[in-house]
Amino acid sequence: MTRLRNLQMPSALRAIAVLLLAAVGQGCATPLEAWHSERLNEEFTAADAKRVTSFADYLALEDRVFAQLDAKVYAATGSGESYALLRYGTGGAADPRQFVPDWNRSFELRPEIPLGGVLLLHGMSDSPYSLRAIGETLYRRGYHVLGLRLPGHGTAPSGLTTVRWQDMAAATRIAMRHLAAALSDKPIHVVGYSTGAALALDFTMDALDGQVAPVPASLVLVSPAVGIHSAAALAAWKRRLSVLPGLGGLGWLTVEPEFDPYKYNSFATNAGEQVHRLTISVSRRLERHARTTAAGTFPPTLVLKSNADATVSTDAVVGRLLGLLDPGRHELVLFDVNRLAAKSVIKVFDPRALDIRVMGTPDLPFTVVLVTNQNADTPAVVAYRQPPFSAEVSAVEPLGLAWPANMLSLSHVALPIPPDDPLYGRRPPDNTDLLFLGDMAIQGERGVLMLSPDWLLRLRHNPFYSYLELVIVEWLQRAADQG
Repeated sequence: MTRLRNLQMPSALRAIAVLLLAAVGQGCATPLEAWHSERLNEEFTAADAKRVTSFADYLALEDRVFAQLDAKVYAATGSGESYALLRYGTGGAADPRQFVPDWNRSFELRPEIPLGGVLLLHGMSDSPYSLRAIGETLYRRGYHVLGLRLPGHGTAPSGLTTVRWQDMAAATRIAMRHLAAALSDKPIHVVGYSTGAALALDFTMDALDGQVAPVPASLVLVSPAVGIHSAAALAAWKRRLSVLPGLGGLGWLTVEPEFDPYKYNSFATNAGEQVHRLTISVSRRLERHARTTAAGTFPPTLVLKSNADATVSTDAVVGRLLGLLDPGRHELVLFDVNRLAAKSVIKVFDPRALDIRVMGTPDLPFTVVLVTNQNADTPAVVAYRQPPFSAEVSAVEPLGLAWPANMLSLSHVALPIPPDDPLYGRRPPDNTDLLFLGDMAIQGERGVLMLSPDWLLRLRHNPFYSYLELVIVEWLQRAADQG
C-alpha cells in the first residue's frame, strides 16, 4: 500500500486504484436481494416522452410498473412474521400497499376553484410521501397540487441502478404541462426537495430558454442539492467498475435492509452519479444565466435548509445558486443548530456546524432569515431577518417554538416532515400496529437491531415545521400577488 501511494499516477488512475483496492475488500459482502436486482422495464424513461405525452399516459405506465413490481419482487419475497418489518414482505407492517393512498405513487389534489398550481418534486431514493404534508396544506389553501413520483422511485432500489436524471427531467415536463393545461393562466409554483430542487431549477432554466412552458411563478427549494460533495464524482468510476467479475458490490454505495415503506435504504452508485451530473449541469446553466440574462427574469426563489447538512453546504447554496440570481427577490431561511445543546463540547464534533457565514455579510443580494436560539441559555427560538446587502438584522420574530430536549440540530432529510408525522415524527401513533421510524431511544447488543446506529441518530422530522409551512404559504401568495 505504501509503494502504491508513492507511485506517480494521474489523478484519474489514482482514483481507480483506490476504488479497486476498496472493491477487493468490499466485494459483495452484503447479499443482494430481488429488490436490488430485478429490472422493472415498464418504468418511464426520457425515450418514452414521444408516446407518453400526457399525465394520464404517465399514470397508466405507473400502474404497469407497480404491477411488475408485484410480480417480480413481492411475489418472490416471503410473508409472515419473519418478513413483518420488510417493505417487500406482503401484509407486513412495512408493506406500503396496505395503506390508502399508497404515497409511493404520484398523487393529485384538485380544489373546486384553484388559486394556482403546485408541483411537488421529491428527492433521490425518496417518494411523494416526503412532501405529502406540505401538499395537503397547500390543497386546503386552494392550490391544485400534483405530487410526482419520479422514475426509478417508489418501487424497488433496483430502479436507481438504471435511472438517468434526464428521465426525471422528462417526467417533470409532463407534470408541468398537465398543470398548465388544467389551470390556464393561473400561477404554477414548484416545490423541490433535495434532488427535486435541482430538477426544479433545470426545468426553470429550460422555461427561461423557451424550450418548455410555463415559467414557474416561484420556486421553493427545500434542502436543495445544488453542490454535493466532490466525492460524488467518483460514482461514475465505481459504476463502470461494478460490471467487472467480483466487483458487483461497487454498484451500490450502501446496501441496507429495506424496512422503510416510502424511502429506499439501499443507494445505488448510479444514483450518486446522476445527482452529480444534474447538479453540475444546473450550476453551469445558472452561471450562464447570471452572465447573459437581464435582471428580474428568474422566478422568486425561497431556499430552506439546515445549517447542519451532511449533503449540501450553505456555501454551495450561496455560491452556486442565490448569489448568482438577481438581487432583492430571493430568500434563504436557515435553521441553526441548537445553541443550548451545543454548549457541551462533547456533543459538537464538527465545529463548522456552528459557523453562520451568511449573517453579518453585507454583500449578499438576498434576504437571510436565521432560525436560532433566542440566546445560548434557552431552547426558545426566534427568526432573525437580514435584508439584502446589509450586515444588520432588521427584525427579530419570536416564533413561540423551542428545541426539544436532547436535539442538537436538524438534518438534510428532516425539514419537510412535521413532528406529528405517523411514520417519521416525534412520537409513535396511537395505533401500535403501525410501523414507526421516528424518535426512538433503543439500546441493546450490537447486531440485534436491523437499524444501524447512523440511521438511528439522524433526525427525520422538523420541530419547526409549522414555521416552515407558514413561510412557504406566504411566499407563494406573495409571488402570485407580485406576478
